[in-house]
Amino acid sequence: MFEVLLVLLIVFVAYSVHKHFEGSRVEVSETVKVPVMPANLVIPVSSIKEGVALPIKKPSKIKPTPLKKTVVKTTVATEKVVKPTVKKGLKNPVTGEIATSYANYRFAKRWIKEALVTEGLVEKVYKNNELDADIEALIKAALVKLEGLAGYQV
Repeated sequence: MFEVLLVLLIVFVAYSVHKHFEGSRVEVSETVKVPVMPANLVIPVSSIKEGVALPIKKPSKIKPTPLKKTVVKTTVATEKVVKPTVKKGLKNPVTGEIATSYANYRFAKRWIKEALVTEGLVEKVYKNNELDADIEALIKAALVKLEGLAGYQV
């Protein structure tokens, strides 16, 4: 019985897909438009005789326009201001590794989580299932404090 229902279901799905794609077809004759040539370019066949050259219109002479010279002004900077590049991140004081993405506690590196505990900013290293809104707010505040500590600045 199950096999019969399965075969009927497959036939119904195939029929539905076939009808869906059959209705979305567009015939080529509806979308293709034949360009019409202008009347002054059409030469009647009866006017063509053997040995007679067809009149050809010469194109009008186009006067070339002179190119304008453009002046490009260049300025020389006498003083160059060098802006110090400020790198955002935390530096591991033990290994010297720099972590630039640590905003999400779930994906923060292990040493950042351990640094929060060793500095006394957080009670323990939290597991992902222990995180809730209050703990995440506490951790974000602790991360801001950790960024301010001299040993962890880049």
